[in-house]
Amino acid sequence: MRQRLTPFTWIIATLAVLLSTALAQSQNAPVEAAKLSLSSGQFGLVYQMFSITIAAMGAGFLFFVLAQGNLSPKYRPAMVVSALVVAIACYHYFRIFNSWNESYALTAGAYVATAVPFNDAYRYADWILTVPLLLVEAVAVLALATNVASGMIWRLALAAFVMIATGYPGEISGDTTTRLIWGTISTIPFIYIVYTLFVELGKSIDRQPPRVQVLTRNLRLLLFASWGFYPIAYLLPIFLGGGGLSASGVVGLQVGYSIADILAKVGFGTLIYFIALEKTAHDRSMGVTEDSTTPPATELPTRPV
Repeated sequence: MRQRLTPFTWIIATLAVLLSTALAQSQNAPVEAAKLSLSSGQFGLVYQMFSITIAAMGAGFLFFVLAQGNLSPKYRPAMVVSALVVAIACYHYFRIFNSWNESYALTAGAYVATAVPFNDAYRYADWILTVPLLLVEAVAVLALATNVASGMIWRLALAAFVMIATGYPGEISGDTTTRLIWGTISTIPFIYIVYTLFVELGKSIDRQPPRVQVLTRNLRLLLFASWGFYPIAYLLPIFLGGGGLSASGVVGLQVGYSIADILAKVGFGTLIYFIALEKTAHDRSMGVTEDSTTPPATELPTRPV
């Protein structure tokens, strides 16, 4: 049975889109990279990493769209969300890629900062949309009871929205105290998300087929591991004495963000697909009908002789 979107759902979705747009157009984005001069190798490494990420997101989109035919109808919405996540990320990485190219010009063998600052706020514009959707995927693919899934999905989505929205003011601040305050506030919904995934969702996982249990546990670990890079990156300026990042630090940060995003979106969506594929095979082996709107075979009227 399909769930109808509640007014609350539309409010959260609208707020996410509006905030995403505002972040993408922000002129107060972190500009550490634009203050530095990079070697040809440093600039090229980030350039190639952005290219790889765009290709990975695009390939992931095609795979998630085409793979839906292998799944039962009730598991296909999870693949739709997976495709949406990587499509949004692919678009934002195009914007990040273009901003990176506009921020540097080759001069005397080195890439020197131009008057156009590197706008890394596109990452937060991406995360404010994709992070809640990633959590929706994790719940949707398990096909839990409507009353359980609905409440869990929107609590997780709201927590993710608050986590990203409150982390951004600290990210763009050059003041250590401000950064720590907003970072602490942002950590509260993060802890709630981890608790829900590992405790509340864990109760539902125990009722899944054995193979699905293993895949879902791996899914949670992948999400936790890939997300683990973000708070480290957030605190790097503090660890460096509040003086910003060096050229090597900026390069490492951009490469690290890109790898984490590939794992958290393409890798996560791929695991979602294998979970859905396993559940589809299990349902078929148990004789469960693939379309919940179709009555069991024993209840179909017989043809007259």
